Amino acid sequence: MTVHLEVAEGVGTLRLDRPPMNALDIATQDRLKELAQEATRREDVRAVVLYGGEKVFAAGADIKEMQAMDHAAMVARSRDLQDSFSAVARIPKPVVAAVTGYALGGGCELALCADYRIAGDNAKLGQPEILLGVIPGAGGTQRLARLIGPSKAKDLIFTGRMVKADEALALGLVDRVVPAADVYAEAHAWAAKLAQGPAIALRAAKESIDAGLETDLETGLAIERNWFAGLFATEDRETGMRSFVDEGPGKAKFR
Repeated sequence: MTVHLEVAEGVGTLRLDRPPMNALDIATQDRLKELAQEATRREDVRAVVLYGGEKVFAAGADIKEMQAMDHAAMVARSRDLQDSFSAVARIPKPVVAAVTGYALGGGCELALCADYRIAGDNAKLGQPEILLGVIPGAGGTQRLARLIGPSKAKDLIFTGRMVKADEALALGLVDRVVPAADVYAEAHAWAAKLAQGPAIALRAAKESIDAGLETDLETGLAIERNWFAGLFATEDRETGMRSFVDEGPGKAKFR
């Protein structure tokens, strides 16, 4: 299999495994969707790390496979392509991308599906599709613009240029830069900490932010209000508030 789901201590690692460059062919896309949906369902997965290995995150789509496709074939395939990435973006749990080496094209688009991105100092990110005579097709024109703003996204997409880790950090494309050898450990630690948190409240926070960004302020506030009130029916809310009153902040143990 070209993607694996490994679970330990509440953290599920979605690991790309298609050497040497983790090219995202159709089989890999479909497997990614399948495992993202499994991570969504599994109660023992409370946070997720996206990882491509020590040398490369994902260098993009399988261009040889795409070259053989005509317009009709891509019309039939393009929704499945987007759906595989959206399955990752819709995981209702904290998701962190651990980015080493190249994250280009589909690889960059996959990293954009995470809630947080930790990059190695050897990382290079970009959307080079324009150099092939096409545009990003797995969410890049949408998620990148929402993350770093339209003008910066247009610069990267129009030119197809790669950015190194320091520029990616300055653009807001990644959130932290660490030594390449530490990327997975840092990402796993971020996920493991959140895996101990209140699962329903974390889901509420993620869905409120993501859904709110797609609508107007008043609708977003209504989404937040409904989730906020609903959490008062949960055991985690009782645990968190009781612990705060009895022991002080930050000491609650959530089930």
